[in-house]
Amino acid sequence: MKRPSLSEQTSRASPAMNPEGSSAEILEWIRQAYPRGATAMKHGNNPRKSQRLARNLQDPTEIADTLPPPAVPQSLPTATTPQAPMADVRDPPSRRLLQLSRRKLEKGLDQLPEGCSSRPRDRSTKAAQIVSLQLRVSSTKVVYNRLMDCRRRPDLPSKDELIGLARHYYPARADLKIQVCDFGLGRAERNEITLGQIEEYWQAKPDWVDVRWIHAPLGLGLTHSSVEDIFLHDGQPGREFENGGASGWPYLETEVLNIRSHKDFQEMRDVYLILSRLKELEKELDQCSFKNDENSSLQSDISWRANHLAMEANYWNLVSSDMPWQLTEGLVMRGPTEGLQPISRQIGQQTLCNHPFYKDCHMVRNIFRCFHRSDGILLTLSPMAGVNFLDQKLAQHLSEPADAIFDNENASAPGYVFSAFADQGTSTWHRRTVEWFLTYLITEIGVTPHAHRQGFNAPDLNLAYQAVINDLKRRRYAPWRKDETVKLVRDYLACVDELTTVKSICQQQVNLFKGMQQDVRKFEQEDNRARRTPDNPQGESMHERVKWALTMVKTRHDTFERLLTSSQWKRSSSSVRSSRMSSPS
Repeated sequence: MKRPSLSEQTSRASPAMNPEGSSAEILEWIRQAYPRGATAMKHGNNPRKSQRLARNLQDPTEIADTLPPPAVPQSLPTATTPQAPMADVRDPPSRRLLQLSRRKLEKGLDQLPEGCSSRPRDRSTKAAQIVSLQLRVSSTKVVYNRLMDCRRRPDLPSKDELIGLARHYYPARADLKIQVCDFGLGRAERNEITLGQIEEYWQAKPDWVDVRWIHAPLGLGLTHSSVEDIFLHDGQPGREFENGGASGWPYLETEVLNIRSHKDFQEMRDVYLILSRLKELEKELDQCSFKNDENSSLQSDISWRANHLAMEANYWNLVSSDMPWQLTEGLVMRGPTEGLQPISRQIGQQTLCNHPFYKDCHMVRNIFRCFHRSDGILLTLSPMAGVNFLDQKLAQHLSEPADAIFDNENASAPGYVFSAFADQGTSTWHRRTVEWFLTYLITEIGVTPHAHRQGFNAPDLNLAYQAVINDLKRRRYAPWRKDETVKLVRDYLACVDELTTVKSICQQQVNLFKGMQQDVRKFEQEDNRARRTPDNPQGESMHERVKWALTMVKTRHDTFERLLTSSQWKRSSSSVRSSRMSSPS
């Protein structure tokens, strides 16, 4: 059963939550309680100032006694908290207290001690009294505003609602959805299981199946490493990609760029960075992590690995790998100890969003790792849940639930790969081997995102960034406006960072496909020597697939290199001469 999207949850209640609320409402409530970038209220972090302000009042607690009870916003009702109107800031008791202080200030001239005259000494006493009254009025305002802010701050939802919210965005590991795709001669099937059942499906495959592909949406972390290790331990490795893989690690992996909804990305980060701080949720969340686990060794392997790496295998450490990386976060993606460390809770707008087509989008990076065995079973691990194929329906694709993107072959590259062979199975393959399918899969995913699949009915990334750079240059020579220089510099630096990261990822993909060229050439030579003829001579060979992918990523790399060069603003000769003339000799 598919996990409902936010739009679906607003129309029908989630069983784990309050029937009156939804994930979107609860998240908005939490954001009010924990505003981004919020610090303590004025003078709240300075105890000396707080004590001094309190001493200037006769009895500050009198204000608190007169305030109404805290109210819950009407837009976020719960079943246990009755709705109440928001408290009026101008409640009569506190207003009378402020008015009294103002009247004392206005009548300060009439409140001189007996015997005082208009002599300088008496005038100085009068001035001191006026200053004292001014301090009391300002102190009363500050303390009153602080107390009212505390009263307005909404209470957190119930524990069950918070747990349901956490599991909506970060499913428990045993409940994570896994895709199992079987390909045989003229036939293909797809089943959806959970991570708690995955070991059963990689032990063996049916007789009619040539290749079984298991795709798990796992990012780098403890669960990722344990699943990978158990899978490789349960079978013999396949043919080694010595040049395409890393040194001593003959398996293929690459970073993939994909497009996510900026709103959903911000919600994911808010939920993680807010709820992971609530200690009262830890016990229940930790218990549900592997509640439905039916594997024989996964949970024990994760516990052993966590102890070996001096890490804690709690709920939030296990699900943190679901959060995608921004372009400028982190350098490499390798082991479980190199997980994402968010720079901040706020997701800044990318300069790509300045293009109208990508207005509500955010380009992120995800690792895509492949492990194949000689028995024809392929395991791929990647938390990628964004859009790979760009077309005019991008906004519609971004609104779909993250765990349903695999079903959309027009948006998801993994979903498209299955649909390409859903009818005919392996009958069109050049060789009905796991190495051929792996080559097809990684070449299809490694060249995304692009607009080729839908006939270029949407602006590609290079065209969008070209328009953004042209706009930055136009703003550079536009008439002066206040604060425009600061905004322009920030946008320029952000654009350079994005272009540099995309270029770096393209260079990694160029190196990957260059190494794969040598590997597939070696495979074909070995097959020819062993007199293993192709199963379908008219089919696309592995060498042809890699050659096509290498051309695609080299073109993109060169394009972004030119964009990065064109974005480098050089000082004109006239500006250099003027600076020299203005500089002291």
